[in-house]
Amino acid sequence: MERAMIILTPYESRRLIAKAVAALPCVQQAKADGWIITATGSSTGYVAEELTGQPMVKENFISGHITAGETWSTPDNPDYIFPVVLHKGERQLIPFEEALAKFGPHDVFIKGANAVDSQFFAGIMMANEKGGTIGTALGSLQARGSQLIIPVGLEKLIPSVLEAVKHMGINHYAWVTGTAVGMMPVISATVVTEIQALQILCGVETWHVGSGGIAGSEGAVALVIEGSAAQVADAHKLIQSVKGELPLKRPNGTPRH
Repeated sequence: MERAMIILTPYESRRLIAKAVAALPCVQQAKADGWIITATGSSTGYVAEELTGQPMVKENFISGHITAGETWSTPDNPDYIFPVVLHKGERQLIPFEEALAKFGPHDVFIKGANAVDSQFFAGIMMANEKGGTIGTALGSLQARGSQLIIPVGLEKLIPSVLEAVKHMGINHYAWVTGTAVGMMPVISATVVTEIQALQILCGVETWHVGSGGIAGSEGAVALVIEGSAAQVADAHKLIQSVKGELPLKRPNGTPRH
């Protein structure tokens, strides 16, 4: 048994997690034989790149987000990239709702999150009063038994998603630093953090041992991995391949509160 310590910036984590999501057996099956919808977001843009093999201006894939110390709704961006819809691996230029209507139990919906807790429950902030993308999709996904996958980095770790939800809501606040949001708790998804990603791709066990940094490493996570010599060597190669992933910039267009 060998052990190693890893530091990942949030952008390196996004790339690592995206590789793992693309490698999941259910995603590979849906890519070959079914439907995949990759919703917009700062993490899912990386997943879309891994699934399509095509580079994207990921800033144009961002919807609601936190930047400049505030929450923001989806920008008025003329270059905005809508959810990426794949059918049998081929991109379909149709609204995601049209594809969702065709979903069965083996089709896959991929959506990022704003929070994750130690039970790997995910929380998705919603600025839209009707619940936005997750509000549109979750009922259909649950009813049909379809696959919901949530890529989310440990930079977004909070004590409890279920507790957070009790204290949130667009109309609950006296004032807000940015856009008012509620939160959708998701407890039935396949959540992929750095911990699951390293298990999926390298077979190692992972412990989250620290967070934070300065000078570009704000939001970084410190991880300790354990596995066989071969597994740890594979993890080293993988981590080296994602090191240096460039930070995202603010999306184009006019931000909206």
